[in-house]
Amino acid sequence: MKIAGIALAFYCVLSQASCPVWAPATARQEMLALEKQLSEWDDAYYRQGTSLVPDERYDALALKYQAWQRCFNPGNSLRQPELAQGGKILHPVAHVGVKKLANKASLARWMAGKSDLWVQPKVDGVAVTLHYQHGKLVQVISRGNGLLGEDWTEKARPIAAIPQQVPQKSASLTLQGELYLKMTGHHQAVQGGMNARATVAGAMRQREPSETLNQLGIFIWAWPDGPASMAHRISALTEAGFPVAETWSKPVRDAEEVSGWRERWFNQPLPFVTDGVVVHGQPTKGAYWQPGENSWSAAWKYRPAIVTTEVRSVDFPIGRTGKISAVLNLSPVKLDDKQVSRVNVGSLNRWREMNIVAGDQVAISLAGQGIPRLDEVAWRVAQRTPPVFPDASQFHSLSCFSWTPACREQFLARLVWLGGKNTLDMAGVDKSSWQRLMQSGQLTHLFSWLTLRPEQLGRIAGLTSERASQLYHQFSLSRRQPFKRWVRALGVPVPVHALQAMQDQRWESLLTRKVADWQRLPDIGERRARQIVDFLHHPDIRRLIAHLQAAAQISLNARHEGS
Repeated sequence: MKIAGIALAFYCVLSQASCPVWAPATARQEMLALEKQLSEWDDAYYRQGTSLVPDERYDALALKYQAWQRCFNPGNSLRQPELAQGGKILHPVAHVGVKKLANKASLARWMAGKSDLWVQPKVDGVAVTLHYQHGKLVQVISRGNGLLGEDWTEKARPIAAIPQQVPQKSASLTLQGELYLKMTGHHQAVQGGMNARATVAGAMRQREPSETLNQLGIFIWAWPDGPASMAHRISALTEAGFPVAETWSKPVRDAEEVSGWRERWFNQPLPFVTDGVVVHGQPTKGAYWQPGENSWSAAWKYRPAIVTTEVRSVDFPIGRTGKISAVLNLSPVKLDDKQVSRVNVGSLNRWREMNIVAGDQVAISLAGQGIPRLDEVAWRVAQRTPPVFPDASQFHSLSCFSWTPACREQFLARLVWLGGKNTLDMAGVDKSSWQRLMQSGQLTHLFSWLTLRPEQLGRIAGLTSERASQLYHQFSLSRRQPFKRWVRALGVPVPVHALQAMQDQRWESLLTRKVADWQRLPDIGERRARQIVDFLHHPDIRRLIAHLQAAAQISLNARHEGS
């Protein structure tokens, strides 16, 4: 739930979506609902020390709320997390946060002209200020809003990683760093964040000392008004009892070197959880530090394993066999190296159960082979307008063998199937080709393309003469395909092994088969056998078979005449 630099990361929201088209009353309703939820999560996190929601989801929805503020209340201050009442104290030096950079190119632009740059892992924990006077620890302050935080001094005393005394005897010494959960061999690429940040926050906010305090470390990443060079700062930190930064700070000259360390730390075992890298330059004097004003350090975060994004609309594609599925059109987001703008919900029933409408926020991740996967609904808009979806009773395995406006999707899916590599193998006849033929009005049923002549194809808008010739050539070649491929193209529900074992070479033979005859073939039980018989004897299928028989006879006569 770390909100440091949240305003600077706002460009992420802008890249996902523009302002919602809401009436003022709707905007107020939606913002009140989300603000109420964020406040409940803040209360649990900042006052009770418990995290009710994954960090990534909170951060995404907090950014979403700020986006709405900019859209509908541009003059107001952006919402910040609600800190616990009482105990707020002023930081000796403000926490500035870090600028978030989207990619290597933006990092290279930021690094241009800067010198003495160092890269560190961006340790995922809870930011604090350590304040020493004459070498003694006098205050430990939570980051809070960057200016004010909670006094954690007594709670932090048991943390062995925080020295109670340091050799520097100056009147005032201020350090800023990250309290983190110590790990053994943590692989960020495999294990992710493991909610380590929330574990640390919970330990620091419990009323009674937690055993977790013994498992906390401290990574110092800022020493306002410390030694001039990073090398000297790191050396002095080690002498003061803060050795972690020395191991995990590397000098870098360009974005390529930063990228190398980022990749290495993402994949190699580390003693803490990370969510990216931070590049540090030469800071200004601490007296000038203000939240959100940091020109000397920048972060390049890892892409999260799960991201939250907005649903723009819901589509209901109909497949070849009449199965209706639900697909969400999303505000585009990056997952790993993939740009994701659509995710499959699954069946119509699953969509009904999940009750997703445009405007909802959903959490998505990558499943096996990099396929986007819907994990859950992260937030539901208050104003819910259900999309119009098809009547499932109108679509099934025996519907839409002929063109009608209502059958457009299923009919197109049947055409794409029959032209596929494992059916009639029409090279270059893709979905867009069939769509163009459908739009021309030339296709009335599943096999009417068999009777199209070259001059008819040539008159179709958008088809060049060369393309029309290619289509006609592929249609002609399909006539030479084996009989079993035509059975498959028609969509007869015969399993692959049974089709391979089948000896029939004529439609007449298939039509005379009884249920018992089909059951003699591999992978066919009584239920499947009845499905096949019912399919073949359906009136629409009988008409298509008659068309194929007539086309085959015409083709045979043409070959005889040619010989």
